[in-house]
Amino acid sequence: MSWTLTEADLPDLARGAAVLGTGGGGDPYVGRLLVREAIREHGPVTILDPAEVDDSALVIPTAQMGAPTVVHEKLPNGAEPVLALRTLERHLGTRADATMPIECGGINSMIPLLVGARLGLPVVDADGMGRAFPELQMETFGVYGVPGSPMAIGGERGETTVIDTGADNRRMEWLARGVTIRLGGVAHIAEYAMSGADVKRTAVPQTLSLALTVGRTIREARERNEDPVERLASALRSTPYEHLRVLFRGKVSDVERRTEAGFARGRAAAVSFDGAHKLEILFQNENLLATVDGSVRCVVPDLICVLESATAEPITTETLRYGQRVTVVGISTPPLMRTPAALDTFGPAAFGLPHGFVPVEEIA
Repeated sequence: MSWTLTEADLPDLARGAAVLGTGGGGDPYVGRLLVREAIREHGPVTILDPAEVDDSALVIPTAQMGAPTVVHEKLPNGAEPVLALRTLERHLGTRADATMPIECGGINSMIPLLVGARLGLPVVDADGMGRAFPELQMETFGVYGVPGSPMAIGGERGETTVIDTGADNRRMEWLARGVTIRLGGVAHIAEYAMSGADVKRTAVPQTLSLALTVGRTIREARERNEDPVERLASALRSTPYEHLRVLFRGKVSDVERRTEAGFARGRAAAVSFDGAHKLEILFQNENLLATVDGSVRCVVPDLICVLESATAEPITTETLRYGQRVTVVGISTPPLMRTPAALDTFGPAAFGLPHGFVPVEEIA
């Protein structure tokens, strides 16, 4: 069922998107402010249930691309994703009927809302990752046969580029990453143009609604002095993300983070409060692998979410700091993201990890 997103929804939506973004997807606060101003100027945004999108409709997803660390110093002005969408429309010779997120996480749950508000376009309640991933080929759209090309890139000074690599989504990512680096490490994109029928077939559904539920659940639990992690686990049981496991509680003891080749890469370590156990997380924009005392506790594509212990506020990879008290949880992904074809595209091997995928609910 379609619904209307208002300014009042944005804090909960941003919080929930940051949780589902597994540490990546860009700064949710920046995205929230951009959408707030767009809604104040242009009015609320219509969110379309994917089942209600006409099969022949043209849907063009929009997003931000680049290293999340860069956005702290290079804030978008808000016009870039609109420029990317209009550029791709001109290339295709037609107008979009709706836009949609490419991933559920941080600023990239917000960019399509910004575009929707500015252009009066509805936003489809679905995305192509069901979380956040660092590379453009890592989309359920591509896994199930939708090419990412042609794609358009928009820069802050009005620069535009169209990239068309046919069905080769990996090469599209490689070329787009190079352009993004030369635009200062962050750019805005429109890609994976598809029909409404393809949305229904390839997208992870209702992820904007899920993000809103996650953010609202955490806030309301705090207001009622309940355990927000327990309440979140309960809320997720009736969704495709049905399993939540607490992986670790402790204090961040070390963070190694570097921006290279258009990504924020690194590792974070934490020690348990009694000093007896050690957690390590590897990340590439997003959290990829969590081990405790050397044993795997959660691995992509399942979600590894770092939460502030007292409030359950999500902590992104670019804001991890020494001394933070954290609760780390693993959340299961929907079946659409666990097929052999999906795991070939964004499972552990796609990141060079020497671990097979084991669902988080099956790890002792």
